[in-house]
Amino acid sequence: MWSQSQQEKLEQRKAQIQREIRENEKMLQNVKSKEKSAMNVFLIQKNKIRLKETLINTTEKQTRLLSNDMYINQLKINKLNKELKILKEDYAKKIVNSYKSRSEQSRAMFILSSENFLQAYKRVQYLKQYTSFRKSQGEEINVKSTELVGYNEKLKVQKIAKQKLIAENQKEKQTLVKEKIEQEKLVNQIKKDKNRIVSDIRKKQREFKTIDAQINRLIREAIAEANRKAALERAKAAALAAEKAKSSSSSNPKTTREIAKEIKETVSREPVSSSRIEMTPENKLIADNFRANRGNLPWPVEKGFISLGFGDQPHPVYNTLIVHNSGVEITTNDGANARAVFGGEVSKVQIISPVNKAVIIQHGDYFTVYQNLSSVNVSPGDKVSIKQNLGRIRTNGDTGKTVLKFILSQNTSYMNPQSWLSNR
Repeated sequence: MWSQSQQEKLEQRKAQIQREIRENEKMLQNVKSKEKSAMNVFLIQKNKIRLKETLINTTEKQTRLLSNDMYINQLKINKLNKELKILKEDYAKKIVNSYKSRSEQSRAMFILSSENFLQAYKRVQYLKQYTSFRKSQGEEINVKSTELVGYNEKLKVQKIAKQKLIAENQKEKQTLVKEKIEQEKLVNQIKKDKNRIVSDIRKKQREFKTIDAQINRLIREAIAEANRKAALERAKAAALAAEKAKSSSSSNPKTTREIAKEIKETVSREPVSSSRIEMTPENKLIADNFRANRGNLPWPVEKGFISLGFGDQPHPVYNTLIVHNSGVEITTNDGANARAVFGGEVSKVQIISPVNKAVIIQHGDYFTVYQNLSSVNVSPGDKVSIKQNLGRIRTNGDTGKTVLKFILSQNTSYMNPQSWLSNR
């Protein structure tokens, strides 16, 4: 049962990988039809190779698991054959003995030759038990023979399944070799244009740095606003309670509107932290729920793969060139939408450039940022639910690539979003 369950899980995983390969192939064809440089083709092709290698490894696991099952089944068949041989030989001897003493006269003489009644009774019981044992022995032979047929059939099916898996893997390995040859050609093509590519990367890194500073400022503003709002609520509650107590002894108490105005003016003058949210009970509950789902958050896109990881990393072709990323870049299909990875409140919607918009959602003291949107479906203050559509992801007209920049932070500390997302 365990190995069968493992096989089913591996089959499901394999089907998922095959779906991702097909999606990746669609993206690759789309990019190839529009791409002016080989770099973006290289990144998608690289992911396709990774998926192919994962598929081959998964199929090899299936083959090993099947081989283990076949080995165990063969041991059971060998054991049953030995047991059946012994049973049949013993049963044959008993049949011969029964044949030799088959006459009723000999059975009667066996009983009548007893020395006393007790011995005669025991001999009658012995003959009954002998007959019953012989019958049960025959039934056991039938049961084990049926079981043996079943195991042989199962082994036959497993052998066919194993041959199929081996053939599939052989085919995938052959296509993988072709993919790697094509990838090597792309690498050589990219290296020929090294100066331009390095210049483009450095230019993009400067743009990223400017945008990161803008996102960081927006997050700090959101933290300050949240702290100011929390301080206002606390001050209101305290002032109203004090005014209520005072009104019992005063003939001219202040109105609620006057109190609220004074509190707002006082709080707006007081400095608040822009680096750390002062947690209210509601925010703490949301943050705890968000943290509890680490590793299980849905992806911010329905389909896609991570084309640029988090943090400082070497360029995929030029290892000496270090690329920095404050989040992860997810390449997806043309026309795809960004979706919220968790419930929360939209704190900011920012136009970074005419073709690049960003949505920032607060989840307690956590923030998720969805960047590179061409259009947005939400507004500041909106409550959003998990997987809610936030807006359309922009497709680059020159490259044909559709990429979402996804950032995750706790207050102003950036984290690797990949470790928070599910494995699909």
